[in-house]
Amino acid sequence: MKRFGFFIIAGVAVVSLAALIWLSAGFDEPVGVTSRIIELPAPVATEPEPAPTPGVISPPAQPAVTAVEPTEEPEPVVEVPAQPAVEPEPPEKEVDLPSLNDSDGFVRERLQALRNGAAVLRLVSDDQLIRKFVVFVENVGRHEFPQTDLPFRPVGVEMPVRELDQNLFLMEEDAFPRFDGFIDAMVAVDSEQAYALYRLLRPLFQQAYAEIGYRGRDFDDALRLAINNVLQAADVEGPFQLVKPSVMYLFADSELENADAVHKQLIRIGPRNSTRLMAKLAEFVVLL
Repeated sequence: MKRFGFFIIAGVAVVSLAALIWLSAGFDEPVGVTSRIIELPAPVATEPEPAPTPGVISPPAQPAVTAVEPTEEPEPVVEVPAQPAVEPEPPEKEVDLPSLNDSDGFVRERLQALRNGAAVLRLVSDDQLIRKFVVFVENVGRHEFPQTDLPFRPVGVEMPVRELDQNLFLMEEDAFPRFDGFIDAMVAVDSEQAYALYRLLRPLFQQAYAEIGYRGRDFDDALRLAINNVLQAADVEGPFQLVKPSVMYLFADSELENADAVHKQLIRIGPRNSTRLMAKLAEFVVLL
């Protein structure tokens, strides 16, 4: 995989970062590994905290100006013709956000309005989109991938492998195109539009973040950390041999199998898709 210089996970940014979320649903993850996964809490009826009222900033006092008598004849005054009045642009219309429990329809409507939003809508899950996204971002920031309660639908296609020997397999290159459609949909979303949507929904993200125990902490920081964990994944060249001690494939190379979960997921989507995904996340994180 090629290195380049993060999302942006705008959603997804939201939409861009959401790509990672969906990818994990189709991966074969090993069992028996001890890790701490943040789980999605049950929906609670909580009112969003009121936004603080911005203070009024007064312009600084200007120094007094002392009149000075001219020592020379003043230049003749040339009158400039009056310019036509320019109509000021109307201020952006404020949007009333729904409650966190009732936010799914609102989020879907806003995703539909994005460029290529219809393709994105076909990938998202049915409920609790804000909460599931927040839980996933927090786990990625911990180098973990939850296997349930994801805001995107699973791939639904098994990883193609070629048997080399008894309990030794090779990951086929045909495994990578499974994710082409999803990556295509994500990279086609305009990063600035995604960022604008993320900022609009930020109070809901912040509320969901407080629900899982991070009251008083900024969700922007959690999102940056998750994106940077993706962008810092090391490059590894294939081919990749696998073993299957139970129902899931593991990397035959123990060092690779014990690597960061984010890194392993990027390997499984293939070098081309991982490069495209990381480029989109890099765009997004600059805006964030």
